Amino acid sequence: MGISRLSRRLALAALPLSLLGAAPAPQPMFAAVKEGQPAPPFTLRMIKGGTVSLDELRGTVIVLNFWATWCVPCRTELPTLDRYYELRKDAGLRVYAVTTEDSLKPYQLKKLFDVLHIEPVRSIKGPYDVLDGGVPTNIVIDRSGVVRYAKAGAFTLDSLNALLVPLLNEKPK
Repeated sequence: MGISRLSRRLALAALPLSLLGAAPAPQPMFAAVKEGQPAPPFTLRMIKGGTVSLDELRGTVIVLNFWATWCVPCRTELPTLDRYYELRKDAGLRVYAVTTEDSLKPYQLKKLFDVLHIEPVRSIKGPYDVLDGGVPTNIVIDRSGVVRYAKAGAFTLDSLNALLVPLLNEKPK
């Protein structure tokens, strides 16, 4: 799929609620992260260059969004996450979009993310992956480094607010 076609699809209006669930991944993989437990260490290899580790992000609320270019719910969720991040980044929110497949070359993903504000991730080192064989998968880590959410399925604006507003209002422990 060409980058302009993908960009148009990302810009589409919200899809029917029935499409906001998780799309099946081609090969199910399970993450070793558990809600309520300390987040295992990770290192993100960024599409635009460089790396970011969990230790560097302590004190922020982190959303790791695992997505795929072919995933319809992902194409709806990604712009929503981008807008949410742009509004809440000053409150200590960090959102990272982790691509789960290689349907686009890294330079094409870079072009896509040049128009978005969230950080695109080429790969993640650590025990993180899609959950229940579905994308999108979202893992949310609080300011203290505890996994507070780990599920397959797309966020809506309401679900983002319900989960993230309390976390962004918490002080690190």
